[in-house]
Amino acid sequence: MTAPHVDKLRIRVFADGADLKNIRELAANPRIQGFTTNPTLMRAAGVTDYKAFSLDVLKVIGGRPVSFEVFADDFPTMEAQALAIASWGANVNVKIPITNTKGQSAAPLIGRLSAAGVVVNVTALMTPAQVKAVADVLAPGTAAIVSVFAGRVADTGVDPVPLMTECVKILKPRPKAELLWASPRELLNIFQADEIGCPIITVTADVLAKLALVGKDLDDYSLETVKMFYKDATAAGFSIRTKVAAE
Repeated sequence: MTAPHVDKLRIRVFADGADLKNIRELAANPRIQGFTTNPTLMRAAGVTDYKAFSLDVLKVIGGRPVSFEVFADDFPTMEAQALAIASWGANVNVKIPITNTKGQSAAPLIGRLSAAGVVVNVTALMTPAQVKAVADVLAPGTAAIVSVFAGRVADTGVDPVPLMTECVKILKPRPKAELLWASPRELLNIFQADEIGCPIITVTADVLAKLALVGKDLDDYSLETVKMFYKDATAAGFSIRTKVAAE
């Protein structure tokens, strides 16, 4: 088995999160080439002022691309929010969900924004049909990101690799539209995405921290794991009364 090498990755790795301290630390890592966030992550991080937080992020990421999401549920307000968000910086991508909460397609809005030169990041997609619907409305001359939630697909028991491979093919005629592997669950997903030619993956800080393990000797890792179990059992003061004395 050939050991993976981080330096051989072609995929661009974005950091996904809403903790400003983590974002600042990750911005110092040249391997991180962009950032994404969403309202759920922001709420979990205690963000209360959407615009103020977003502007703070822009101050620390050094001009790298970042995606901020609209949060209206009606399309006119969603469009107004998208235009406002896009005005915050040339490196801002505007996340538009594939539908609103009523299941109504956002494709017409996506098409208008793309035609107007807004770099959209279409989010929450999970099927090739959704990717095709987005590809059909994107302006050929405007950059775009199409985020397919491969991790959530995997959560349903479906292997996301064939699905994502199909999505890569769907977007091939649209060279300015880049597929993004969203919601990865493990470090392996970075290598899977890279292998199928997916241009971007966005990864949470906990998974990014595991990059240090890439290429680690598995025998050493096995021994470290045994030592961890022993150390924690000892620290917890566990004991079992037995008739066999330790040698």
